[in-house]
Amino acid sequence: MDISSSNCKQSKFFGRHLNSIACKCVILVVISLVIRAALLPTITFSGSGGIEQKSLVLLHNCSLSVNSGLGIRKDKFLEVPQIVWGLNNQKIAFARACLTARTLNRTLLMPSLSASLFYKEVDLLKPISLDKVFQFDKFNSLCTGFVKLGRYSDLSNRTGVFELHKGSGRKWTIERDLDQLRKHTEDPIDGYEVIRIVGKNPFLWHDHWPVKDYAKVFECLVLVDEITKEADKVVTKIREKVIELRSNTEPVQDGANSEGSTLQLVPYVAVHMRIEIDWMIHCKKLEQRLNISQICSSKEEIIERVGNIVGLNTPTVVYLAVADSLLEDSFILNGWKEGLLPLEKKKLGVDGIYKKYPYLIQSAIDYEVCLRADIFVGNSFSTFSSLIALERTQKMIKMGVTSSCGMHVRWPSYAYNILGELKEPRRWMTNMSDSSLQAISYGSNDISC
Repeated sequence: MDISSSNCKQSKFFGRHLNSIACKCVILVVISLVIRAALLPTITFSGSGGIEQKSLVLLHNCSLSVNSGLGIRKDKFLEVPQIVWGLNNQKIAFARACLTARTLNRTLLMPSLSASLFYKEVDLLKPISLDKVFQFDKFNSLCTGFVKLGRYSDLSNRTGVFELHKGSGRKWTIERDLDQLRKHTEDPIDGYEVIRIVGKNPFLWHDHWPVKDYAKVFECLVLVDEITKEADKVVTKIREKVIELRSNTEPVQDGANSEGSTLQLVPYVAVHMRIEIDWMIHCKKLEQRLNISQICSSKEEIIERVGNIVGLNTPTVVYLAVADSLLEDSFILNGWKEGLLPLEKKKLGVDGIYKKYPYLIQSAIDYEVCLRADIFVGNSFSTFSSLIALERTQKMIKMGVTSSCGMHVRWPSYAYNILGELKEPRRWMTNMSDSSLQAISYGSNDISC
């Protein structure tokens, strides 16, 4: 507090030079304490320490903010390690890096993603520039004033690089991590043009931000045109199959062809079917560690529960998003309820599209296909499924839907690993008021419905 107070004394209290984050926090907290003292006689205490806790929350939120009037600084940068693991782990890690840069009031230097999927063989990871997957300019346009991406060509190299070493282990608490960030908003460290974070993957950093902040970053991530067009081809194939399927059981409507606008209205179901070898090993261990039984689901359980979804408009296609190379069961197309035609990449005839690309791009195409589905069914302990459910929740909220539980809504999502009352998968809507991304990053059986 002494350091912050000293900084405040060196600033013009109401002047435009008052840009020290720590200083502004002190002022806000002092104001809150004055108001608390003035109102103290009229306050009804609901529990011990309630008022003090609110002051701490104010200080916490204040320390993670930047001056919205000034915006993100364009001459100060943050550099982070290469981002690794699965597509959605990488999206979460990227968002966390963006929010860390926002906290430091710095532009994030565009990080490298990982095109390949290796969890332990770090030297086998194939870096891929973020702008090969997501649109750089579009990101900055959509996220103006919130976070900002920069290129290494933007650097002036007028100062050296300050290396920030992230702590690790049980002793490196969330409080210590937050305190470290606060200290790096002050001089002399803040004077460096570049702060380079050294250490572990950003996905493993402590989380200090609410779901809505992550959601804002995710909204700014728009796939490059090449990947979007590939996803368009897959979705078109699915909808053509639905039309073909229905033409055998009901009259074909005028204009219901692949070139008509009707094609965009043809509904399909997408299931993120997590039954691959690596997943089954992981989820069994996770169930043992957490002492719960709502993580793993067998092929038979998934098939039965999807078939029990109330109000399914059949006949229709069920697109199975599955990592074919890691699949042990080659009979995933068998046993589905009448009226549901299951198709995976090869059966749909689009495996050639996927084979042209590395793992990361394949996953991005599948993500887009699942996101556009009329009904999505996934696993609430999968980050892939969880981020799709989050984006679909956002779409519903924008349409004025605050809860999809027990209602007929557009773009519903379900979690097949959690059994509903009618033996169907449980309806799933992301809790956008969560104070952290814990439930999405690591999975949860608390899915709002």
